[in-house]
Amino acid sequence: MYFYEPAKGHGLPHDPLNAIIGPRPIGWIASLDGQGRRNLAPYSFFNCFNYRPPIIGFASSSWKDSVRNITETKEFVWNLTTRALAVPMNETSASLPHGEDEFARAGLTPAASRVIKTPRVAESPVNFECRLSQCIQLTAANGTPVDSWLVLGEVVAVHIDETLLENGIYQTAKAEPVLRAGGPSAYYGISEAQRFDLTRPDNR
Repeated sequence: MYFYEPAKGHGLPHDPLNAIIGPRPIGWIASLDGQGRRNLAPYSFFNCFNYRPPIIGFASSSWKDSVRNITETKEFVWNLTTRALAVPMNETSASLPHGEDEFARAGLTPAASRVIKTPRVAESPVNFECRLSQCIQLTAANGTPVDSWLVLGEVVAVHIDETLLENGIYQTAKAEPVLRAGGPSAYYGISEAQRFDLTRPDNR
């Protein structure tokens, strides 16, 4: 087996850690700064962490505009990235000056949220309106602070395109979500053909 200690380098053309933990859902995060200027950025370290209350989160390497905005306004919106939105999502990953509008750059429509002030991506079929619950600076095992920030938010409102609900059950593959993979440019989609089911065993 190939073995390495991360602190000593991986010795490969591309760090395999991101590819192994994957494919990873994309945290496509909309936020407003204190002056009400829009920001939209994708984060590949993203997931759901709690059911009740529902809590989602993303990690940002360095104190980027999204983190700054969310700590100021205490809210953000997660938008589902689909195959049809992959190119504009990627466009919003560009490093722009603070205050420049990624919605406009990517040709996306800001839609009013129902509970918070931050706008949603209108073209996205699923949006979570969130209020900040925690912003945590990560640390190494020895307690040394890392220049990476975990932003956790409680989902206070959910928008779902009704075409993705069949008999009240959300159809994951039908949305054609895009997931981040290994390598500098790799992504994956999900297809219904790859679905399989497992029934949880009884607790005995």
